[in-house]
Amino acid sequence: MLPSEGVLRLVAFLGIFGGMAILELASPRLERAEMAGALKTQRWFTNLSMVILSSILLRLIFPAAAVGAAVWAEANGWGLFRVLGLGPVAGGIAAFVLLDLAVWLEHVASHKIPLLWRIHRMHHADTGFDVTTGLRFHPLEILLSMVWKAAIVVLLGPPVVAVLVFEIVLNGTAMFNHSNVRLPLGLDRVLRRFVVTPDMHRVHHSTIRRETDSNYGFNFPFWDWLFGTYNDQPAKGHDAIDIGLAEWRGREPASLAWSLRLPFRRL
Repeated sequence: MLPSEGVLRLVAFLGIFGGMAILELASPRLERAEMAGALKTQRWFTNLSMVILSSILLRLIFPAAAVGAAVWAEANGWGLFRVLGLGPVAGGIAAFVLLDLAVWLEHVASHKIPLLWRIHRMHHADTGFDVTTGLRFHPLEILLSMVWKAAIVVLLGPPVVAVLVFEIVLNGTAMFNHSNVRLPLGLDRVLRRFVVTPDMHRVHHSTIRRETDSNYGFNFPFWDWLFGTYNDQPAKGHDAIDIGLAEWRGREPASLAWSLRLPFRRL
């Protein structure tokens, strides 16, 4: 494990989270009751609590995480990249792209496989859409996701630094593309050619199933283009879009206890 990994990730997290939170206040995309006042406070408490609980679970069960898996693979000479003789630069770039594809595939699986959807739907139950929604993942989902990423890392054998960079960027882009920030339409059009924007990912959080089953990307948008899951705009438009799950439109998803129990409810 890199000695400074925890510090780097914490500094990046706090910087990106703080920056996006300020931008949301300065220029909000949507102004709704669930993203203001007491309900916003409850949502933020629940969503931020998920980060803390997930971090504790990972440290207890899987402390090495993806970066630790890269260190292990390097120490033991494991990985496809070593067999192919890829250098650190080529291996780092390839690792970033392939890890992003792996996360995209995991996201699709979490919607298509009923057992995984039971867990992932807690993320979609949020009736608001802001920077904390990008942190709202059930601890079980975070654990399963880390096992998947660690397996891919061991299979590839990428540079350790590349895995650390990917983890920091993934966390940052998740907060960015879930943020309630108003981007000029022209800027959004340019940005979404290279990275998933908030307007692009908001479609994925629609209550309409065919929209939920689109725009799975976190970092790169081109996986959705390639596999035919790209959806340019929501049918109702962004101002009228219904966010969350159709089954629960009240205050329940803002509750921490309710959210933690959701995977154990019947589909």
